[in-house]
Amino acid sequence: MSNPEIILRIAAKGDGVTAAGRHVPLAAPGDTVAEDGSLTAGPHHVDPPCRHFGKCGGCELQHCDEEVLARFVQERVVFAAQGQGLEPKSVAPPHLSPPRSRRRASLHAVNGGGRALLGFRESGSHRLVDIRECHVLAPELFALVEPLRAYLSKRKGKYAADIDLSLIDQGVDCAIRGIAIEGLDQTEDLLDFCRDHGLARLSLDQGYGMESFWEPEPVTVTLGGIPVAYPSGAFLQATRDGEAALVSAAREWLAECDSVADLFAGLGTFAFALQGPERVLAAEAAQDAFLACRMAAGRLRKSVEAVHRDLFRNPLRAEELKAFDGVLLDPPRAGARSQIEQIAASGVARVVYISCNPSSWARDGKLLAEAGYELAELRPVGQFRWSTHVELASLFVK
Repeated sequence: MSNPEIILRIAAKGDGVTAAGRHVPLAAPGDTVAEDGSLTAGPHHVDPPCRHFGKCGGCELQHCDEEVLARFVQERVVFAAQGQGLEPKSVAPPHLSPPRSRRRASLHAVNGGGRALLGFRESGSHRLVDIRECHVLAPELFALVEPLRAYLSKRKGKYAADIDLSLIDQGVDCAIRGIAIEGLDQTEDLLDFCRDHGLARLSLDQGYGMESFWEPEPVTVTLGGIPVAYPSGAFLQATRDGEAALVSAAREWLAECDSVADLFAGLGTFAFALQGPERVLAAEAAQDAFLACRMAAGRLRKSVEAVHRDLFRNPLRAEELKAFDGVLLDPPRAGARSQIEQIAASGVARVVYISCNPSSWARDGKLLAEAGYELAELRPVGQFRWSTHVELASLFVK
């Protein structure tokens, strides 16, 4: 009988990996796995806090202790960099968001035979886990799960609803797709639900696009100390403390810049944090986010100029970028190759690249390195606790 193998690390998708390259689900470093696949827990294997772990697709790493979680976040970023030949001069300790700090989530609901099933889907499946606890959602969001389940359980017939919850300045913003409200009784019932549970806003998409159904006062999210109108479904960093870690890095690295271009600016998460004596250009393609950013800047007379621009089809050109001392970009998961090519050609002195995908970030970073930029510092951020989803802040210096 062969000797048991030891789990050495966590792979990118969450499996434990042995020296021979064997992938073992739900294994932590230090665990041993026998030839028949049986697992013996090691010193870093802990009891998952949630009863749904292993079935719910929301978390992959609840069986790992804090040391392993931190190491996973750091290695995902560092290994991605090294895979493209990037060697950071400095790597900061990883930042991990605490339990119950997630301020946005997408839930799903179906009629489960006379009662609503509400929760997250199983990993790699359309089957729904009817959650009764959650250790990642902010308490304000999870407090709505049972009331939503009770409300939807009163509905007749088949439905498959998507429910987006976000924690904003006024409370919880709720957006629902996949149910229709018909007649006065259903309308009044939903209004009572909104009122009874103190929703900041409820929006409905009944097949014609998202429309506000309940909004006692205009909803906002505070970014860099500035209240910004929050369009339904707009992007927010997953946790407040994760946002603070990324913003802190950007402020520190761009503190001496007089003019900054904030690309893929969204609502202005970084633009409003950087503005002050500096001039900030905030470029964003999504019209609702761009308008919210522009209105907030104009209303408060801040030194932020918001522009509506699709940076994939029409990136800021090298000649335009020469007007700035620093560039910050926070693109979608696919990265920003076309924009990076222009940044590399511009010779701008400092580039702060925020990313939610270490792989696409590293490919883009290689282009900067080939243009003479040095990866001066790397800060891994784990906003999605117990998940394989990892973010980072990086500084490239010409």
